[in-house]
Amino acid sequence: MFGKKLGIDLGTANSVAFVEGEGIVLTEPTVVAIDVNTATVIAVGKEAKEMIGKTPENIIAKRPLRNGVIADSRVTEALLRYFYDKALGRSRFFKPDVVISVPAGITSVEERAVLKAANAVGSKSITLLPEPLLAALGAGLPINTSSGNMIINMGGGTSEIAVISLDGIVGYESLRVAGDALNEYIISFMRKKKGILIGEQTAENIKMSIGSAVEVKDPKETEVRGRDIGAGMPKSIVVNSNDIANALEIPLKSIIRSIQNVLEKTPPELSADIIDRGIVMSGGTAKLRNIDKLFSRATNVPCYVAENPIFCVANGTGIALELMASGERTFSFNRDYRR
Repeated sequence: MFGKKLGIDLGTANSVAFVEGEGIVLTEPTVVAIDVNTATVIAVGKEAKEMIGKTPENIIAKRPLRNGVIADSRVTEALLRYFYDKALGRSRFFKPDVVISVPAGITSVEERAVLKAANAVGSKSITLLPEPLLAALGAGLPINTSSGNMIINMGGGTSEIAVISLDGIVGYESLRVAGDALNEYIISFMRKKKGILIGEQTAENIKMSIGSAVEVKDPKETEVRGRDIGAGMPKSIVVNSNDIANALEIPLKSIIRSIQNVLEKTPPELSADIIDRGIVMSGGTAKLRNIDKLFSRATNVPCYVAENPIFCVANGTGIALELMASGERTFSFNRDYRR
C-alpha cells in the first residue's frame, strides 16, 4: 500500500471511498451501531443501517454526522477507521494521503473535529476540501478557467449551491434541506393526509421509487405499509407520484430560494456563463425525478443532473488527489465567500 492515496466523501446519509488507481471502492451508509452498556461499536455501514428501529434498548444505531458535520467525534473516528480498513486493508504499513470532503460552510471547530478523527485513525497528510468544489470537479466542470460554473450539491443533510471560477468558490449558500428533510416531509404528509405512520426507510423508498418534484400526467403508484394513526393496527394504502410532489413542495421551494439568492449575487460576467452552460446538480437528491425541470422553470436557466450524481464528490476527491500530487493545481479553502 506504499504511496496509496484515499479520498472520502463523508456524507450525512452515505459515505463513499475513492482509492488512487482503483476508483470508487466503497459505498456505505454513514451509520454506526453502538452497545451503550459497554460503549463498544457493534456494526458500521450497511449492517448498522439494517439495525435501525430493530435493536434492543442497549444497542443504538446512530448517524455520527448531522447536516454534513461531526455530531459525535468518537463514533466518527470508528466510522473512518472502518472505511480506511475496508478501502486500504487492515495491515497497511504506510499511512495514506487523504482528501476528505466537508461542507463549504464548515466552522473552524467542526474542521478541527474532522482533522482530529482522521489523524486518530492514521493519515500521513489530510486535506479538507469543500463539497461543492469536489462535486464540480467530479462532474467534469472546467472550474480552473475564468468562466462561471454553478453546482447544486444535494446530499442527505445539506444542499449547497455554489458558483465556482478559477478553482475557487465565488458565491455560495447552504441550507439544511436535502434528502433527510424530504423524507421527513413525506412522513408528515402520510400522517396528516393519509392517516398512516411510516418510518424513515419507507419514506426513502417511496421517494426513490415513485417520487417526483413536479406533478405528472401519468403518475406512478406504489403500495405503502405502515400503522393506522387511529386504530394503531397495520395499514396498507396506495400513493402516487403526484402525492409525493405535493408533499415535497415546501422543502423544494426552500432550495429554489437559495439558488435564486446565489444567482442574484453572482457577478454579471459569470451569470452570462451560467446561462450558457446551465446549472449542474449532484448528490443523491439530484436523482429525484423531474427536479431538473422544477429548477429550470424556477430560474429560467437550464439545469442538468450530472452523470452518476451520487459519486461526483468522491470522484472529485480522486481528481484533486491526482492534480495535487502532480503539482498541476492546488486547492484550498477560500473563506471570503462564507456568510
